[in-house]
Amino acid sequence: MHKCREAGINVPIIPGIKPLATLSHIKFMPKFFHVDLPEALTTELIKCRSDKDVAALGTEWAAEQCKEIIKSGVPSIHFYTMGKGQQTAAIAKQVY
Repeated sequence: MHKCREAGINVPIIPGIKPLATLSHIKFMPKFFHVDLPEALTTELIKCRSDKDVAALGTEWAAEQCKEIIKSGVPSIHFYTMGKGQQTAAIAKQVY
């Protein structure tokens, strides 16, 4: 956030989290959100054989990201649930 402020961006910045939930997200999310998945996450995703495996890993990674975001002083986080409210609830239980 400090870099944004230094660049003159003064509107509220609310980070968004979209946890991986299905095998199709592995290809969909980088294209849709224009991001590269971290190499460590990609290495773990290769081991996933089902949507359940991906959702468990996605929940774990998202919870860690949230903890880091909160630790840096950000007051709120937006969750892109896309119909996966149970996964977001599991993340919130780990974080809050």
